[in-house]
Amino acid sequence: MLKKFIPYITGAVTGLANGFFGAGGGTILVPAMERLMKVEEHKAHATAIAVILPLSVISAFLYIRKVDIDYSLLLWVALGGIAGGYTGARLLGKIPKKWLHIIFGGFMIAAAARMVL
Repeated sequence: MLKKFIPYITGAVTGLANGFFGAGGGTILVPAMERLMKVEEHKAHATAIAVILPLSVISAFLYIRKVDIDYSLLLWVALGGIAGGYTGARLLGKIPKKWLHIIFGGFMIAAAARMVL
């Protein structure tokens, strides 16, 4: 019974984390899709990227209304993000599953270490 609610619950937790921290798509959604929903690793990463777009649009709209945004910084970071996103999306299908798991895990460990320290 609970199994059919897993995607909804995962989405709600991911959205909450995205709204709270500006993150969540990769750190929550990818592992949840792989382990709880049995989605293949490459498909989980690609799906998480697609889910992040509406989450980010909603969060950005609400933040812009409440927080003073540095628009010149936004422009440069967005341009870099577009270039990196394009490159990463092109490379995703070329990276073996094992290496994708190792790279993703490395980023997760680095992010966790940075948050703790």
